[in-house]
Amino acid sequence: MLNIFTLANGRLIQEEIESLAELSKFQPIWVDLESPTLEEKRWIKQYYGLSIPEDAMDEDIEESARFYKEDNGELHIRSDFLVADEDKPHTVRVAFILNLVNDELKSKGVLFSIHDEDVPVFRLLRMRARRAPGFIEDAKEVLLKLFDVDAEYSADTLEGIYDDIENVSKKVLSGNMTDALAGEVLGAIARHEDMSGRIRRNVMDTRRAVSFMMRSKMLNGEQFEDARQILRDMNSLDSHTAFLFDKINFLMDATVGFININQNKIIKMFSVASVALLPPTLIASIYGMNFKYMPELDWTLGYPYVLVLMLASALGPMWYFRKRGWLK
Repeated sequence: MLNIFTLANGRLIQEEIESLAELSKFQPIWVDLESPTLEEKRWIKQYYGLSIPEDAMDEDIEESARFYKEDNGELHIRSDFLVADEDKPHTVRVAFILNLVNDELKSKGVLFSIHDEDVPVFRLLRMRARRAPGFIEDAKEVLLKLFDVDAEYSADTLEGIYDDIENVSKKVLSGNMTDALAGEVLGAIARHEDMSGRIRRNVMDTRRAVSFMMRSKMLNGEQFEDARQILRDMNSLDSHTAFLFDKINFLMDATVGFININQNKIIKMFSVASVALLPPTLIASIYGMNFKYMPELDWTLGYPYVLVLMLASALGPMWYFRKRGWLK
């Protein structure tokens, strides 16, 4: 899918392109390619003279190849964006190519973005830019605002984790932790820990990308200050993710502790039963070994007598355990 974005009265306008002829009608500041076809890549090369690298969206490229500047002035940035899907959270690799020197693209330049699937941050930026005139002025600002919205998206996701963790905390600290509830809580904790780790990785990646833009000296004074503010926002998220990790570890330890308590209760029952049944077992053993003949042939009350004796010997320890509070 090939979409281009132009500025009209200070607003970002989206156009979906289906042919090379349509592409020549616009002067965009942002060209977005989602799962581009070979034909769409050929259009980009024919009209803009830009060859999209084959490894643009590869996950295993060298770290040094993620941020670099070409001799012709093209800026290449590969950054990961969080997709906070509740069922399957993941990150999407996006390749950015910022072209600022092509005369045909005028002074505002063009930002090219290539990715395999739709990214929530892109949708948020498009919605915000359509509603707010003057929100974006050139291609550099598109890229900078994407990272700004990415920071907000990470913060919103963290707030959602805070709310979910609060509900999990109430379940854990309710004092009525069954094995089924413990399994549910552990599953929720594992999901939140995974999401917190992805947010932390996303924050680190965005911080590196913004720092690279600042070092490349491509930003004007106002944009440079915006980039510094984005870095400050990213740094503030670190303390929140650290707190969440501590909270998750506490809830994990508490849940495991309750599971151990429930298991100890079961072991306690077996221990009490084995101790209480030891005297009757001893009596039965002595009774069965110390008669020359079968007792029921010599003494009619032999069996009732020994059964009463065994019951009394079992109730004695149980009464003692109950008095000590060990059966509670």
